[in-house]
Amino acid sequence: MGDVLDRYNHLVAEGRINPDPAQAEIASKLDDLEHRLENRGGGGWFSKPKPVKGLYLWGGVGRGKSMLMDLFFATVDVTAKRRVHFHDFMQETHAFINDWKKLDAKEKKASGCSVKGSDDDPIPPAARKIASEAELLCFDEFQVKDIADAMILGRLFTQLLERNVVVVATSNRPPDDLYKDGLNRQRFVPFIDLLKDTHDVHEIRSDRDYRLERLTSAPVYYSPLGAEAEASMQAAWDRLTSCAEPHAFHLTVQGRDWRIPDVAAGVARMTFDELCNRPLGAADYLMLSRQFDTVLIENVPLLKPDNMNAALRFVTLIDALYEAKTKVIISADAEPNELYVSGDGAFEFERTASRLYEMRSTDYLSAERIGSSETSGGPGEIM
Repeated sequence: MGDVLDRYNHLVAEGRINPDPAQAEIASKLDDLEHRLENRGGGGWFSKPKPVKGLYLWGGVGRGKSMLMDLFFATVDVTAKRRVHFHDFMQETHAFINDWKKLDAKEKKASGCSVKGSDDDPIPPAARKIASEAELLCFDEFQVKDIADAMILGRLFTQLLERNVVVVATSNRPPDDLYKDGLNRQRFVPFIDLLKDTHDVHEIRSDRDYRLERLTSAPVYYSPLGAEAEASMQAAWDRLTSCAEPHAFHLTVQGRDWRIPDVAAGVARMTFDELCNRPLGAADYLMLSRQFDTVLIENVPLLKPDNMNAALRFVTLIDALYEAKTKVIISADAEPNELYVSGDGAFEFERTASRLYEMRSTDYLSAERIGSSETSGGPGEIM
């Protein structure tokens, strides 16, 4: 496998990204962690792997955290690894805890997650399940604003560390600002101390917001459809992902699997048909808005009463992305105010058209994204 810094330097040499000393420094830190992970040994009958300190990377929006995490995750030679949005990970953990509490003793034992002497405490079984699936966890957007998360994180991480799980996390905040001003925060402070003791903490000190530069360097709405719009969307994708190799990504929404075909560097790319001509709804679009910084939507057609259902889904999709301040790049058959001009639903679409215009503004593109880090109220149905 190639090293993180080597791949970073290769991208610079090819002109896909601009050289940035702050990013190169972090690539070197990830390189070091990669080597320690791949050489920690153990795992046999009579030895445990050597403890490896995790890594907590923080910095402002658009500093390249997702791109560097992509490089690390792609190169590290660890079979049991997982990259997941932190909000989704915590939702899954809460769902496991709730389900565990409903099991009887026989069912707990048969689950394969039971921990001797801990069946009445769901945290050790949850940690056992997580550790059985991944020895390396890579978290995007590590944020804590939910009291339900705050109250279990210390015990959960202690259990994961005891099972030699290594965590790499990216965040917009330093550890000391996590759950800032939260309810009963004094009970959360020991987790912050644990995090700093068991992870190397590094700030990406770049002064440049590369995401904003790339978004504002070209239009984010292309019409009409055709070869020119198609080429512009491809150029936008290449610009935002630094030509990273796309991969499929799976979201679980209310127990359903939703496959996003093309994902890279915190950006998702889908067609109108994939988003609006399928039985998707508000929960799906909310999850999409939480998961990705930027979404490319291609081939939006003229909307008419005969494709009313798709038009209604498109309205719901734009509402979810707009409220989350997710950035959107669109190719469409017409400008927003000409997409749906007559028939039932045309009047209601005027608000969506207005939002599409606003989403092209510098103010919107520079706004801080409101995603999972801003939600509260404990676990819901979205997993």
